[in-house]
Amino acid sequence: MQAELIDIRNHLAQHAPFDELPEEMLDRVVASIEIAYYRAGSDILEFGQRNNWLLYIRSGAVEIYRRSGELYNRITEGEIFGQFGLLMNKTVRFPARAIEDCLVYRIPDQVFQYLWERDETFADFVEVEDRSRLRSALSRREKSNELMTSRVTRLISRAPVSAPCTVRLQEAARIMTEQGVSALLLMDEEGKRPRLKGIITDRDLRTRAVTEALPSETPVSEIMSAGLIVTKAQSFIFEAMLTMLHNNVHHLPVMDNDEVRGVIALADIVKYESQSSLYLVGNIYHQNDIKGLKKISLDVRDSFVRMVNEDANSHMIGSAMAGIGRSFTQRLLALGEEKLGPPPVPYCFMALGSMARDEQLVVTDQDNAMILDDSFVPEEHDAYFLALAKFVSDGLDACGYTYCTGDIMATNQKWRQPLKVWKTYFTNWIQEPSGEALLNSNIFFDLDGIYGENDFAEQLKTLVAEQAQGSQRFLALLARNALNRTPPLGFFRTFVMEEDGKHNKTFNLKRRGTAPLSDLIRVHALACGSRAQNSFERLKAIAETKLIPEDGVGNLRDALEFISIVRIRHQALAIEAGREPDNNVRPEDLSPFERSHLKDAFQVVSNAQKFLKFRYTAQVSRHV
Repeated sequence: MQAELIDIRNHLAQHAPFDELPEEMLDRVVASIEIAYYRAGSDILEFGQRNNWLLYIRSGAVEIYRRSGELYNRITEGEIFGQFGLLMNKTVRFPARAIEDCLVYRIPDQVFQYLWERDETFADFVEVEDRSRLRSALSRREKSNELMTSRVTRLISRAPVSAPCTVRLQEAARIMTEQGVSALLLMDEEGKRPRLKGIITDRDLRTRAVTEALPSETPVSEIMSAGLIVTKAQSFIFEAMLTMLHNNVHHLPVMDNDEVRGVIALADIVKYESQSSLYLVGNIYHQNDIKGLKKISLDVRDSFVRMVNEDANSHMIGSAMAGIGRSFTQRLLALGEEKLGPPPVPYCFMALGSMARDEQLVVTDQDNAMILDDSFVPEEHDAYFLALAKFVSDGLDACGYTYCTGDIMATNQKWRQPLKVWKTYFTNWIQEPSGEALLNSNIFFDLDGIYGENDFAEQLKTLVAEQAQGSQRFLALLARNALNRTPPLGFFRTFVMEEDGKHNKTFNLKRRGTAPLSDLIRVHALACGSRAQNSFERLKAIAETKLIPEDGVGNLRDALEFISIVRIRHQALAIEAGREPDNNVRPEDLSPFERSHLKDAFQVVSNAQKFLKFRYTAQVSRHV
């Protein structure tokens, strides 16, 4: 092959959809190519004209227009255009104009049709638009992981074993032994149909009955677990795993409406889940000091890398890592209470930010706060809670969750206050949204009670959902604040780099990608009164209220997933290479597939920010 053709081949092989073509097909493309040159300002395709070429930009930049003359897209090196016309009677649907001097490879229609008929990946790419390509790319990835494609009912191996909730301890133990089960469902048989009332496990019998030497005739209802955590029969295995992680339970009843289909146990999921995150959580609760917690914290990164390498999605990874972080915090709080004695008044320990949203990764600091009972008297009680907060914060830092540089921690007296003070904080932030108030809203409106009187945190969630929805001025200012961080996409769909020394020629996938997305999703979620914290769950709530068009919600979901996965894989690769993981990516370190689809995802973010500005910020002047 001539040197010029080798150069063409090498360039095509770096960009979709040619990067996935078999060698013989790629050679056929290269052999057919004609080269064309267009000066800046010249028309390449005019609406309605006949076109027999698929066009590939070797250098330069092109603007694509709708028939109305409205700008549709800007594309640059490595991107194609003209494909929609070839699929529609070879008539140009989207006019194209060179906005820089352009060198273009022209691929004949006959070769285009050959590839389209014989290669499914090529056909998928050229048949759909940018955002649909992003969805297609994510779908292919999701299909590779059984955890995300298998329903939880696949783990049910037998019919549920149950007994009336009035059964005695000895009889319950006999039933479990004879049936060979580790959990017994307890049913309320009053009424027309039995209802699930509670559950008792082998562990309950050991720790609540045998250890306390309860009589064999004790009603099992005295030691059963009520207020059950369950999963739906329609749920996927990974969702059941996350439920176990989030709630630290080892058995999950599987419900089909009001009917119990069966019970799945930790061991059932471990058959599918080799990442060890569930085992890691179990080990956390068995540690008796900070030294032990610090030792097993070294396994967190290994667990993260295993999940990445087994193609878990970002929701699964973020939730698992947040579950691990919660477990460290909960164990430290229990150890702190053992050291300091019982708390003088009830309290709730809150996780904030990514842990509260179930979007935590391995590069993270600690954001937390305490809600104290309204009977709290600072002079009498605060020394205890300060000591407990410091014990937990120091322990988290030892386990890899670094101190918050902004001092958003329960060790800061401002964030260690009675419930009535927190309610005043939240109300003032919404009703009088100053710059500091908006910053605090972004931080504290992602909250989750993880220890103690969690109802305190639920009351704050309710307050936010009710008050924020009705304050147009607050939403407008919060929306304007959410536009401060923009995606790193330039005028010609090129990546905009950082220019500072340490991170020169990189872009930050958190600050310029996932953070702007979570910010704008939060605004929409508050506007529709959602209590959800996770960004994907918030998108579900937004879709239900039809606050934004359905395809817009889907685009946001896909963009968040793809940017998150690229960020996650970047961190996993750094860990495997023995480097400290971060969020700063160099474009040359990304695959052509990642570069292409990141541009699609960043374009979604950019469009979503424009809609946010249109939807809310125009109201600022009317309400200031």
